[in-house]
Amino acid sequence: MEKPIFTSPESRKKVYQNLFHPKSIAVIGASNNGLKPGGRVIEKIKAYGYEGKLWPVNPKSLEILNIKAYPSISELPGTPDLAIIAIPSRFVLPALQALAIMGAGAVIVLTAGFGEKDEAGKEIEQEMLKIAASADMALIGPNCSGFLTKCYKGKFAGIVPHLPGGVVDVISGSGATVDYVMEMGLNRGLSFGNVVNLGNSIQMGVEDLLELYNENYGPDNARILMLYMETVKKPAKLLHHARSLVKKGCAIVGIKSGATEAGERAAASHTGAIANSDTAVAALFKKAGIIRVESRSLMVNVACVLAAAKGPLKGGRACILTDAGGPGVMMSDELYRQGMELAKLKETTVSLLAQVLPAESSLINPIDTLPSRTPEQMKAIFKILAREEDDNIDVIAVLLGNSGMSPNIEIYREIAKAMDTCPIPIMPMLSSITSCREEIKEMIDLGKIYLPDEVPLAQALAKIAGWQCPQDALPDLDGYDKIAIAKALEGQTDILSPETVEQVIKGCGFKLPEQCEVRDDKKLATSCDVIGFPLVMKVIGPLHKSDVGGVKVGIQNMAQAKEAWDALMAIPDAKGALLQTMIQGTEVIAGASREGEFGHLIMFGLGGIYVEVLKDVQFGLAPLSPRESMNMIQGINSYAVLEGVRGEAGMDIAMLSDYLQRLGRLVTDFPQIREIDLNPIKGTEKALYAVDARIIIS
Repeated sequence: MEKPIFTSPESRKKVYQNLFHPKSIAVIGASNNGLKPGGRVIEKIKAYGYEGKLWPVNPKSLEILNIKAYPSISELPGTPDLAIIAIPSRFVLPALQALAIMGAGAVIVLTAGFGEKDEAGKEIEQEMLKIAASADMALIGPNCSGFLTKCYKGKFAGIVPHLPGGVVDVISGSGATVDYVMEMGLNRGLSFGNVVNLGNSIQMGVEDLLELYNENYGPDNARILMLYMETVKKPAKLLHHARSLVKKGCAIVGIKSGATEAGERAAASHTGAIANSDTAVAALFKKAGIIRVESRSLMVNVACVLAAAKGPLKGGRACILTDAGGPGVMMSDELYRQGMELAKLKETTVSLLAQVLPAESSLINPIDTLPSRTPEQMKAIFKILAREEDDNIDVIAVLLGNSGMSPNIEIYREIAKAMDTCPIPIMPMLSSITSCREEIKEMIDLGKIYLPDEVPLAQALAKIAGWQCPQDALPDLDGYDKIAIAKALEGQTDILSPETVEQVIKGCGFKLPEQCEVRDDKKLATSCDVIGFPLVMKVIGPLHKSDVGGVKVGIQNMAQAKEAWDALMAIPDAKGALLQTMIQGTEVIAGASREGEFGHLIMFGLGGIYVEVLKDVQFGLAPLSPRESMNMIQGINSYAVLEGVRGEAGMDIAMLSDYLQRLGRLVTDFPQIREIDLNPIKGTEKALYAVDARIIIS
């Protein structure tokens, strides 16, 4: 596949203008028949007020929709900024060639029947790429449904939103997914601006469009961006531009479907064995600040919450305001399952609520207004919560049905006002979508959104609760000696010797227990005296020492040392033994595995032989920031063990975080490291030691 040709910011700026703000559009295959793709796309472009030059191309018509038509591309009155091709597949290559000759800026090929169909179609796609490259022409598709921008509506399939754009933009590798998402989102009150479908993405994929989007991000773009990807072909580009957008204030919600192998994985380390095909993608999204979701319904729900809250929530403390007990209980349960909490209301708040609501109302959180709730009561409740609980509540979920005891439309209007004025984000759940259809439509017309179910609402809230903007890794780490590490690794390949591993580990700034290598039993006694009892003896040679009985711990005297030596030397491929001071304390593992274009995955979890059994681990992409490393540590289920339980000493959490950052810096600086395991890192609050390590170079 040809590489994208737009390598300079200037060329990408031009591509962006041609795709999103073309001054002239030629529709190849335009028709008066609105049931044909060419007819439908030109109909939409004209109907939605495109103000540039619109040139239909059709050899059989003098006019299309009362616009002068041209019999061929060569007879167009000028060079189009954008050409949209909607003709049978056999005519696409000649049309592309004609557009390339005249210097068209960008082309969107709606036509299907290429690489998604068969090998012959893939060969034609390669020809399309060559033609586009020869003319520095941007190429979208083939097999896509088109673009929606604020400038023009160049889409032939599915819906074209009527709501004003500006809340959500979409970049997708699937046209059907775009339509499904818009259908659902429009019914909830979401409005869509720039909606991009890339089809087969033979030249420009999601990552390339994200680059254009980021470099031109401004008033034309929404503050919420949806991404749908089936493959991640350029992870570094995705990471860079997603992080940049997030830092500019754009919240990104993403789906990565399908399974993508980042490369061949040899199970030579625990890290490499545990990582799966989706691990790198999950770590990439997390590092990029992308809120990853698993379905289009959750994508829409998260976008609704982001729109209502005007961005991610500050934390996970929720207040539920409901007119019925059941929904409040179900949402409370789901919030708990998702790791959020119901805020404990202040005594002053409860006292003030009691003055507003009937005596039968429950004033603890959830607040039960009863079916008799009135617009005046709702207005008063919002004011009380805003004044008394701004520092205690991160979101107010309003769960309403249609009791018939008071006019819902008036209550909806109070909710809409509060959504604009309350310092605490308010998210409505309006369940009466049939009996209050017209009332909900008015809410949407007011520019407000809603969800129809309390459990999905809780799930969406949890996705954005406590979300944090990506943080950069520290530029310097005390005691990290890059020169010493480079010297140790110079000329090294395959599995490193214990001596070289020790040099690398020390160069990183990790603490090591006192240790020495023994290759001859005549030096055993002297080495034991140097290390001192009790000590640990580990076989040198076999990769997985524990699997072959190659680790002997708690050796108390010389007799036990000789017995351990004899046992280790009987192991096939044994080349000697490593003697170490015996370290007490909790064990954890830290490791890294190179995952193709994704870079290195850092893994952290419980150590010892159980890491692959329990799989209580967290992953992150190198290099790691202080917050990323701390989140990995606190993210394992057994984190309480690290803090110390039942009288057992805990570990130095700050030092663990520092160690993970050092590991991330090591594999970033020296990408020839294919895999590394520090297993275990062991110790207490007083000190942590890299007790055992293996490094594989390729």
